[in-house]
Amino acid sequence: MVVQDVIEHLQDLAPLSYAEDFDNVGLLVGNKNQEVSGILITLDTIEAVVDEAIEKNCNLIVSFHPIIFKGLKKLTGKTYVERVVIKAIQNDISIYAIHTALDNAFTGVNSIICDKLGLKNKRILIPQESTIKKLTTFVPKTHAEKLRIVLFEAGGGNIGNYSNCSFNVEGIGTFKGNEDSNPVIGNKGELQEENEIKIGITFQKHLESKLLKTLFENHPYEEVAYEITTLNNKNQHIGLGMYGELPESIDTKTFLEGAKSKMNASIIRHSTLVKDSIKKVAVLGGSGAFAIGAAKAAGADILITADLKYHEFFSAENDIIVADIGHYESEQFTKSFLVDYLSKKITNFAVILSNTNTNPVKYL
Repeated sequence: MVVQDVIEHLQDLAPLSYAEDFDNVGLLVGNKNQEVSGILITLDTIEAVVDEAIEKNCNLIVSFHPIIFKGLKKLTGKTYVERVVIKAIQNDISIYAIHTALDNAFTGVNSIICDKLGLKNKRILIPQESTIKKLTTFVPKTHAEKLRIVLFEAGGGNIGNYSNCSFNVEGIGTFKGNEDSNPVIGNKGELQEENEIKIGITFQKHLESKLLKTLFENHPYEEVAYEITTLNNKNQHIGLGMYGELPESIDTKTFLEGAKSKMNASIIRHSTLVKDSIKKVAVLGGSGAFAIGAAKAAGADILITADLKYHEFFSAENDIIVADIGHYESEQFTKSFLVDYLSKKITNFAVILSNTNTNPVKYL
């Protein structure tokens, strides 16, 4: 197994095309063709984690947060980032970061928080825009069914909870090949009319190259006519944050005490408890002040997130409770999730959970 094999499994879970524009995800250090000796999963790649990888003979670190976030102009070992990169390179250790690609995945960071809190009917809080595309192509009627099937098998035609979705219109297509053409139907230099089906299917944007490859390999024509457009439809399965419901309403203080315990939080900072009970809960792992408005719009009683500044608590406007459980605390279970995921995908290979506590925040 090489690094690229592991990357493909990770991108099936969280395609990098859905990471936020500001982020730095993917293979940050190393060679994708390097043979893997072991995989270490961590939340942050600090020096102690690289040392742990060396000790445990793991030459691939899968990290939630990227160690390289801004451009590096020098590698002198002056900063912890530079020291990590230098040590990883010296020991032939690759580093892959998944970060906001997993934040935006439906089964990712925020889904984990929802499960920890016991929420049902999970939905995306802030759907990512421009993630749904549409492929339109024209094919002889005799080949339409076969083409639809292979495009569906490649992941096309999925809309929310539905699959094999397409729209088909029958019509007459015309074409005339020049002397260099090699038409499958008709003769070069002659105008040809053909009964065709116009097929339209939607697809997730990360599947574009796969869909086009499938189209070209299975379309009978020498020249394939097609169009790709980006739709404004909201994506029900890609986006930041989630909201869901508790099985039944619960006293607010009881809920917060339970959340503190379930999320292993040392402390919860919160706004005024304007709700006597909690039923609908919004969550956003990591820094989530920007989601307060979306949580209100979703009708949530409380938003569980992290990194709230003093004035951001005022943004609750007594319409919602905002609660800060800590950045590390909101994302800590991601490590175990990734270990379980990769262990199921790679059954004959060691995927190791890092024992290093990378939380830089300490409490008295």
